[in-house]
Amino acid sequence: MINVIEFPKKEFATKEELFKALKENKKELISIKKSVTKNADSVSFGYIDTSVKIDTNKDASSQISDINELNVKVVINTTNFLDSHGDVHINGIWNKSVKDNVTFLHLQEHDRSFDKVITDTAKGYVQSMSWKKLGLPYDGKTEALIFESTIQKNRNEFMLNQYANGWVKNHSVGMRYVNLELAINSEAEWDKEEKMLWDEIYPLVANKEVADERGYFWVVKEAKIIEGSAVVMGSNSATPTLENKDIEAVIDTSKVEPLENTQNQTENKKKSNVFIKL
Repeated sequence: MINVIEFPKKEFATKEELFKALKENKKELISIKKSVTKNADSVSFGYIDTSVKIDTNKDASSQISDINELNVKVVINTTNFLDSHGDVHINGIWNKSVKDNVTFLHLQEHDRSFDKVITDTAKGYVQSMSWKKLGLPYDGKTEALIFESTIQKNRNEFMLNQYANGWVKNHSVGMRYVNLELAINSEAEWDKEEKMLWDEIYPLVANKEVADERGYFWVVKEAKIIEGSAVVMGSNSATPTLENKDIEAVIDTSKVEPLENTQNQTENKKKSNVFIKL
């Protein structure tokens, strides 16, 4: 029997039976997804540990207790990766949201309590990166949603220590769906539209083994960034910490250039101290 997140109380005998239910309820399912804020799951299938690629300075541990401020560069989300919500975010998904917001909330585990705020002045931008540069065994590239944050000890000492020790391996975007469609790998006559979308997007998906097993995914073309969070395990595991500048814990991204349409936006944001506009 097949269980899926879209129909939590129902079991399907075959994938074709599931696909038909998805097709018949597509409009309602899209409406439901748009009505909620998407956060990290407690379960992340297709999880890949990228932490081994972060080389923390061996002498840094003795300095951590003296750090009052830490600058970090983190991956909040990556496109072309099938996550545990069944979503594939495609290139361009974050362009409007990055353009519309001056700064972003960087939170601890999607908790919008005052004591869980890491910073409310994170600089966000989109950067084209190879999967291998992120420590993942895939060919091709992704558009990474990057946050550059300054963590202050008097704001969130706990998370400053987590980052300073190199313990934050995953991140997650808190978002609202704006534009999404359903892709299904079915040859049924009634699935032609969804199959065409599958054939278009599937070649871009990095973790195709997950797509093959599921047989369907949601193509998210645009979403609104609500916040970005440090999490123990994200719904998208291709979301590491790239740099802990003050303790020299880095993945070398010196040769990676921001996308042209977001580079100028980032420079402009550095000159402003306006809070996030939701």
